[in-house]
Amino acid sequence: MVASKRAKKTSGKPDKKLNPEIFDDLPILQRKWQAAVRPGEGLPRYEDVMLGSLGRLADHIVLPKTKNGTLEVSRSGRYVQQWLGDERCDVPLSELAPDCATVLGEAAGNALASGRPYLATAHCVRDGMVRTYDVLALPTASRWGATLVGTYVNAREAQYNLLDAIFSTTEEGVLSLATLRDAHRTPFDFQIVHHNQGAAKLLKLAPERLQWHRLREGGHLLCSAAVIDRLLEVVAHGGRDQFEIDSDDRCLRLGATAFGDIVALTISDVTALKRREASFRLLFDNNPMPMWVFDAETNGFLGVNDAAVAHYGYSRERFLAMTLRQIWPEDEWVSHGEALRQIGEAFHATRDWRHLKADGSEIQVLTFGRRVAFEGRDGYLVAVVDITERRKAEARIAYMAHHDGMTDLPNRELYQERLKLALEGRQSGNNKRLAVLCLDLDLFKNVNDTLGHPVGDRLLRLVADRLRSQVRGDNLAARLGGDEFAVILGSDVSPNEASDFAARLIRILSASYDIDGNEVVIGASIGIAMSPGDGTSSEELMRNADLALYRAKQDGGGVHRFFEPEMDRKAQQRRDMELDLRRAFANGEFELHYQPLVDIASDRISGFESLLRWRHPDKGMVSPAEFIPVAEDIGLIVAIGEWVLREACSEAVKWPPEVKVAVNLSPVQFRSRNLVQVVISALAQSGLSPTRLELEITESLLLAETEANLTILHQLRALGVSISMDDFGTGYSSLSYLRSFPFDKIKIDRSFIKDLAARSDCVAIVRAISGLGRSLNITTTAEGVETVDQLDWLRAEGCNEVQGFLFSAARPAAEIEQLLSRFGGRATRAA
Repeated sequence: MVASKRAKKTSGKPDKKLNPEIFDDLPILQRKWQAAVRPGEGLPRYEDVMLGSLGRLADHIVLPKTKNGTLEVSRSGRYVQQWLGDERCDVPLSELAPDCATVLGEAAGNALASGRPYLATAHCVRDGMVRTYDVLALPTASRWGATLVGTYVNAREAQYNLLDAIFSTTEEGVLSLATLRDAHRTPFDFQIVHHNQGAAKLLKLAPERLQWHRLREGGHLLCSAAVIDRLLEVVAHGGRDQFEIDSDDRCLRLGATAFGDIVALTISDVTALKRREASFRLLFDNNPMPMWVFDAETNGFLGVNDAAVAHYGYSRERFLAMTLRQIWPEDEWVSHGEALRQIGEAFHATRDWRHLKADGSEIQVLTFGRRVAFEGRDGYLVAVVDITERRKAEARIAYMAHHDGMTDLPNRELYQERLKLALEGRQSGNNKRLAVLCLDLDLFKNVNDTLGHPVGDRLLRLVADRLRSQVRGDNLAARLGGDEFAVILGSDVSPNEASDFAARLIRILSASYDIDGNEVVIGASIGIAMSPGDGTSSEELMRNADLALYRAKQDGGGVHRFFEPEMDRKAQQRRDMELDLRRAFANGEFELHYQPLVDIASDRISGFESLLRWRHPDKGMVSPAEFIPVAEDIGLIVAIGEWVLREACSEAVKWPPEVKVAVNLSPVQFRSRNLVQVVISALAQSGLSPTRLELEITESLLLAETEANLTILHQLRALGVSISMDDFGTGYSSLSYLRSFPFDKIKIDRSFIKDLAARSDCVAIVRAISGLGRSLNITTTAEGVETVDQLDWLRAEGCNEVQGFLFSAARPAAEIEQLLSRFGGRATRAA
């Protein structure tokens, strides 16, 4: 250590004569500090500890103090001055030797923070020698009100040479060789003048035999002519050399550096490394699966095996001059690049990728890999599975399973799936009307009977062609069997539009057909059911459309008919519902039930979702699915929603502070434009913290007036309220909404949870949503959890939160305390 210009130079080592036998000073000082503490005072007074009776210990005391927020050495004894290498007073710690400054700062800082003596240890290296110091900081009170930290410093007796310790304990061999020259000053041999234990062990000789040994005398691995020649080359030309030698099933790596006539030689046993490299080469080069290693930094190919060269068609030289990007289709550059940035030590494909072969063709692949060291470079070993033909076969099978073999139209199974999806989309907030048309060919039986079934089959294919020409976009035409067809009109169609479409379709299908010179004339009859008026399930709509088709047939065919009785009944129910709702709100018939949300990681209740219930005086409990859409249509949902917010907040404030409450919001509430004020008022009146309120919306909110609604969402979030997207994954644009607004939570729709243990596609969807949530730092909640198997799947896929009947159905507010008590331990065990 060298002090500043103002300081007197010192040796940097305390004089040993100043600290002969002071190892018992630490307990003495600690007892002195404890004895000086007066009753009722937290710290002893400075003068009671540091003045009067310290005697020889005074030389070992340093007094750090705080000045303008930084520590500095105010005063120090002679021993400490020698240790610091600085005799000045009022020296900032930043101007002292870093090792001394660090330990003083640690000791004084911790003593000040705890109000108790603090013992730290410093390991100081001077001239290659390591010495250990005890540094005891004693916080004291001064008469001026400040806290002073008297700090005692003393060295332990033991010290050791750092380089010798490292040199002697390393497992690698280290030797010093002196060059021997002949009468002409030509180097001809080497003598070992110094070595460590590692060298003796690696060369399998006793240390005393190795010392002063001349290499040309023989007796160990270094004595071979090849090694001596390499060492002579190092001495002759200066510099360094590295090479490997094999002997007795061992491989040793030698590193030689010449310093004049002295050669520093290191020996490392790389046998295990060489065996791993040989095993890797055997696995890599001869593997029938395409494999390569790419550079982790540049993404360039470092090595490819024969199978990859043969499969992709690039020569090895071409391959090794390429980067990964050159085998990716351009439209997948971004997704491939993002996947690369997210890989860790190992990875396996979570999706299919496309690769380009040398001839320009594309293949579909799965990739698996792990990080490896390859020829001194950091890289990834990748194995490639070509699944092109498998995917084609799967696609053909899937297509055949969902399409009619004769007409190539969707079959009954695909038709029902598409209809269910359309209806589920409507239930999740997409309020578009849709129409279901059942179509039957008139006089088709006569064609079969008179011209034969082959002509009848060709006629069905021609009918299918005409149907395809008229049914486009989100609409769907299908063959259900025989001469029965069906159409879904899902583009928010009105009854008039459905009627016009049906009339046009009948006209087109009734035009004559030319089959092998035969003019074939048939007709068509159509029955129509509209959703939601004529039903909300696929079975109900198809049954009602079929009843309407029967009516069209009864009316002589060639016409279309709507399903009428159901429309009349629904209209009457709607009118009754509107009257009952207005009365129910006025009479206080609504109540809130609460379903627990369980945090998977902690296995405890993290919150409750508030769910609106209507207890009708005559009908009992009315399903929310029945009355909420009506309340939205007549505008009553705004008043009901405000009541729900106030009630939920008032109830939640009674719960433990870590338990949240979730409230569903209707898109209609956003149209009133005073939603933010309603939320502020509910929070203020209840006293509930905004961070404990979670507002749930569906993506239908963002379908209209997106900018205005996003503004409201940002205002709500600015209050500290959490925003979650309900029924995530059931709409068409969920991912784009995650870019539009930073949601705090996404709730995975129960439709994906229901078949989680049985269907791999549900697992894939849940995995994708959970991974998306982790990537975007968004909590994921799974709805509709009813079994332990589902819970185990969700836990394995990284879902954060669950709710469902496995834990509890929605319960009245009066039962919340009992629920919390029951789930106070582990929620899974309680369930």
